[in-house]
Amino acid sequence: MDRATGNAPVGGTKMKKLTKNLLAGAMLVASTAAASAGSQLAPGISTGIPLGAPLPEGLYVISIPSWGTRTTTPNADVFAAAPAWVIWSTPWTVFGGRVLFDTVTPYLDVNVRGAIHRSGFANTFLDAQIKWDLGGGLFGGLQGGVYLPAKNELNDLGIAHNWSAFQGIAAFSYLKDGWDLSSTFVVGTGHDAPKGSDPGAAWFNADFTATKKFDKFEVGAVAFGSFDLSAPYASYDKQSQFAVGGLVGYDFGPVNVQLKLTTDIYEKNYNGKDTRVWANVIIPLWNPKPAPTSPVVAKN
Repeated sequence: MDRATGNAPVGGTKMKKLTKNLLAGAMLVASTAAASAGSQLAPGISTGIPLGAPLPEGLYVISIPSWGTRTTTPNADVFAAAPAWVIWSTPWTVFGGRVLFDTVTPYLDVNVRGAIHRSGFANTFLDAQIKWDLGGGLFGGLQGGVYLPAKNELNDLGIAHNWSAFQGIAAFSYLKDGWDLSSTFVVGTGHDAPKGSDPGAAWFNADFTATKKFDKFEVGAVAFGSFDLSAPYASYDKQSQFAVGGLVGYDFGPVNVQLKLTTDIYEKNYNGKDTRVWANVIIPLWNPKPAPTSPVVAKN
């Protein structure tokens, strides 16, 4: 403060304004998992995964790391990962559908070049699923779950939120003759709040996969879009984007690995287009032993 005039120094005011603008930019580019600047579930995260089909009974881990950059000014780099998306495919069925439970806590590292660098875990998600074999290679499923509150330095960027929210999913997959034609539709409730007090728009994601396996190799195309459904405060600008890309994969036997490259072909109110490199690594941790094919006869 200038003692003679009682006014804040011009340099300090400019610095505060610059920091505020950069922080706002970070909120936009961190849309990989941010409800206040996009979806809580990373748009495109289910591409390559036939989410409509039930996994065989057992316990699985899917690791989904990604790194991308959005062409804001300055550019913003976002590393996002589901380090351990744990899925339990139970032995139970309801109305003919397999029951599954899963949970994931995403990790993010956000770097607005030369300005802001934040990292940490976003909101933990708890989910229940039911998946049906509809016949002829067609599968479908429903999921519903809740994001638990989280409080850390990612709250300032609108990535982690100190409130809970609901998420619902409808997924469909056609799996036959090596084809994977899958679509996933996701909706999240967000959280209305005054500007500056951790708001989050309601949102909708759509992920699409079209791949073909040739023995152990897999190639194809992926696409995804995300769309804000509500404005959590009066001056909020709804955001939307649509991205396309390619996928290559290889089945190593116990582990299936897929690599994806995607880029935005359309964006609104993100102030820049995102280009992202992904990996899907699917690891079965446990499957029940198959029942013996013939009765066991005790020896005398």
